[in-house]
Amino acid sequence: MHIGLDFDNTIVSYDALFHKVALEGGWITNEVPVSKVSVRDHLHSKGQEPIWTEMQGYVYGARMDEAVAYPSVLQCLTWAREQRIPVSIVSHKTRHPFSGKQYDLHQSARHWIELYLTDATGPLVIPECIYFEITKDSKVKRIADIGCTVYVDDLPEILLAPEFPPSTNKILFDPDHHHHAQDLSRASHWDDIHHRLESQWQASA
Repeated sequence: MHIGLDFDNTIVSYDALFHKVALEGGWITNEVPVSKVSVRDHLHSKGQEPIWTEMQGYVYGARMDEAVAYPSVLQCLTWAREQRIPVSIVSHKTRHPFSGKQYDLHQSARHWIELYLTDATGPLVIPECIYFEITKDSKVKRIADIGCTVYVDDLPEILLAPEFPPSTNKILFDPDHHHHAQDLSRASHWDDIHHRLESQWQASA
């Protein structure tokens, strides 16, 4: 078994942070729900797409360390390490933002992983198994090349890509029920993901 995981919006939750940054900038009021999608939709409805684009670079760069892991992520990764199951992070992430200050987004993400995906025993995902790919196509290719037997992502377009390896089990992480892909197995909480991974592991033992 080889577990593959997306990073942004799969391991890391940005809902509270995007809401906080948008409030600081005066671009939303407290009436906007505390979610990344709500902030994005509000700004788009006001014709403020450039602010949203620049905010993403700022959050993923300068403010990345304030983001949090989804509940139960650490418990799941700890279990995988205890079972000696390989875990890889494979994510589509540009090196620099499309606009605004040119933060190194890869370095910011790796620093977050060093801070939060670790415990007294060591890293929960070793650095050699972290891949940030510039394009979505190269992300899908990496998933195939490293032989992920199961992969978790929040984007149906990745899991349903024609080049996605057919032998890899797909799990759509959809905590807010945004997607309606009928032919994907979905999970709304990391406890559910953990349960499915454990079941697959026991079945393959």
